[in-house]
Amino acid sequence: GWCPLSPAGAQTTQFLVEPPWMPAVLWDRVTLTCLDSGTRGATTWYKDGQHWGKEAPNQFLVKESGTYNCDRPGTGLSPAMSILNDRLVLQVSAQALLEGDMVTLRCWV
Repeated sequence: GWCPLSPAGAQTTQFLVEPPWMPAVLWDRVTLTCLDSGTRGATTWYKDGQHWGKEAPNQFLVKESGTYNCDRPGTGLSPAMSILNDRLVLQVSAQALLEGDMVTLRCWV
């Protein structure tokens, strides 16, 4: 399922990541979706701090490792999302966790 990467109800631009594992890794075929509170307008994408272009749909399949941000009119710049290309990664579910929650980890080589 989709997993938001900022608190529920926040009036900011945020990412949804699929599949919902952190850290996100390039070989996991990561899709980023840029969301806000419903404003209209183009999504502006940034990669490694540089303007990367506008996409009509506000989601895309990541094909390069790096750090991504998106910007939506009215809610501003999202938090950064790093997509790694490491060979060995320990991942945790990207959902919000509280102390005492059961956590599923996955280790990929």
